[in-house]
Amino acid sequence: MPNLKDLKTRINSVKSTQKITSAMKMVAAAKLRRAQEAAESARPYSSRMTEVIAGLAAGANPQSAPALLVGRAAAKTHLLIIVSADRGLCGGFNGAITRAAREEIAQLEAAGKKVLIYIVGRKSGDALAGEIGDSLFERVEQVQGSDVAYGSAADIAARVLEGFEAGQFDAVSMLYNRFVNAITQTVTHQSLVPVEVAETQQGEDAAAGARLSYDYEPEEDELLAALLPRNIATQIFSALLESSAAELAARMTAMDNATRNAGDMIDRLTLVYNRTRQANITKELIEIISGAEAL
Repeated sequence: MPNLKDLKTRINSVKSTQKITSAMKMVAAAKLRRAQEAAESARPYSSRMTEVIAGLAAGANPQSAPALLVGRAAAKTHLLIIVSADRGLCGGFNGAITRAAREEIAQLEAAGKKVLIYIVGRKSGDALAGEIGDSLFERVEQVQGSDVAYGSAADIAARVLEGFEAGQFDAVSMLYNRFVNAITQTVTHQSLVPVEVAETQQGEDAAAGARLSYDYEPEEDELLAALLPRNIATQIFSALLESSAAELAARMTAMDNATRNAGDMIDRLTLVYNRTRQANITKELIEIISGAEAL
């Protein structure tokens, strides 16, 4: 039979945990609204930038187009940017990114490519530390949260451009959690170099090209030279905003579930405590009555 003191101690411990998880839920919920607004506000700019670049990529000549637009012909080394959280206690948020990263790395290596890893965020970096080895290209932390700065994304993009121009890798892609709603986050894989052009988008661009003709000023080459580096920074910034909002949503949901589970555990432990206490009282009464009868 459980000891009453141990049960009382455990109940108090679970109550303390419930207070912590409830507070973390409220903090995440308070920060989520601003992070969600930031992520949703950045989407039109990011999407339009992608459309412009993808439209140019669809009609570009692979022989003369910039390598940042169409990639290098012999893509032997691939840089994978993995965006995870710096903190845990957010359900399967970090685990989903880590699993997707392992799958993507395995696919690239199966295709005969060397993979370099750019870690953004601590949790996936810690989880993959034993597997990355010499493949780590760069690692940064503390660039996410409710106040994501464009300068952080620009610094990451500058390091990527520096490595690409130095010939350290030939293609770049990114893995991150995209915010959908408070209970749903989607692991997203996005190609940065070469620019990703979906088949449906190619068809739409071809149909639009039959109706419309665009004249660019300055010339396309000069325009691309300015837009392509900015596009990489923009897409990374958008990914950081999406990941930050998704992390807060996942933490809010996880802490809400933890608070509910703690409440259920308190109810079960309280029931056991009351039954044990009643059994002890009954036992003592029986002992008293038995003693009185013996006299």
